[in-house]
Amino acid sequence: MAIIFPFTAIVGQERMRRALVLNAIYPQIGGVLIRGERGTAKSTAARALAALLPEIEVFEGDPFQSDPRNPAAYPDELKARLAGETLKIIAKKTPFVNLPVSATEDRVVGTLDIEKAIQKGERRFEPGILAAANRGVLYVDEVNLLDDHVVDLLLDVAAMGVNVVEREGVSVSHAARFVLIGSMNPEEGDLRPQLLDRFALAVDILGIRDPAARMAILERNLAFEADPVGFLAQWQPKEQQLRNDIVAARERLPNVKHTQRNLATIANLVASLGVDGHRADIVILKTARAHAALAGRDTITEQDILLAAELALPHRLKRHPFQDTEQAMAVLGDKLQQIEDQMDGNAQQQESQTQQAKAQESVAKKVKRG
Repeated sequence: MAIIFPFTAIVGQERMRRALVLNAIYPQIGGVLIRGERGTAKSTAARALAALLPEIEVFEGDPFQSDPRNPAAYPDELKARLAGETLKIIAKKTPFVNLPVSATEDRVVGTLDIEKAIQKGERRFEPGILAAANRGVLYVDEVNLLDDHVVDLLLDVAAMGVNVVEREGVSVSHAARFVLIGSMNPEEGDLRPQLLDRFALAVDILGIRDPAARMAILERNLAFEADPVGFLAQWQPKEQQLRNDIVAARERLPNVKHTQRNLATIANLVASLGVDGHRADIVILKTARAHAALAGRDTITEQDILLAAELALPHRLKRHPFQDTEQAMAVLGDKLQQIEDQMDGNAQQQESQTQQAKAQESVAKKVKRG
């Protein structure tokens, strides 16, 4: 089995790594689009994330990779098998599925098993790529070259967590929760705006210019090529620590709360930037909750919201000509600070008015008693 370059050994690209980890904690965020020039560790990071994630428990021989602890999500085929036999529960590595650019809709969602239909006259469903990726990582390289209809389908399933297929009188639904990662080189063409918006998070990355960091990239790649096993062992403690952090964050996530002030901050921020639709608001809240869980907190803060906005808004902002990602992020940070200052000012004004009202009421009571 090939040894994968460790996720924690990737130099720089903090936003990309953060976006991937947050989706690993909370796949319902809705996927990550990584846009960047060639040779910027896009594919390396996707494969490394899958290798980093903890093993999953599945029923032996179950093509849908159902979670044994979640009977409500069992597909009908698995329910029928469990009714007549006892299936062994085994542990396996988190799946990593690489979707080819030439993939058709039937290959992705699944289709009727033609061989069984012809030979035995049985209408049986043959699971597709979405079943293979369930509870794992689905990676689409050069997603901008994939058929628009297939991209739209992938994003729908990633958001819902369920794949529903109706083919030739066969109706099947099964869980399809996966970390969706798309990568592309903008020089080869962009996604249509409608599809771009469907990706929850997006990261624009460039090659690292700092000489010291570039030297570190060289040294680590040479060390990995010379001794993959030894290199992986060297980084294993950091890999295990991040793996433990992800597991703990997944367990903490359902308990992470938000306040009305948090919702007001997100709504004001997105509205003030002129972002179309409401998907960005929802994505920011989900991402902020995942970041709070990763930080070990049960409540989200303004910092969580800002870090989430940095990932959820770049591909949705209506940029001015020649405005790069760093400039857009600076504008975003300034805007969030303005909103916070305004909300603090409004809160202080409201508190002052409340105090004045109480004082006037107290005076009125004294006059009445006198």
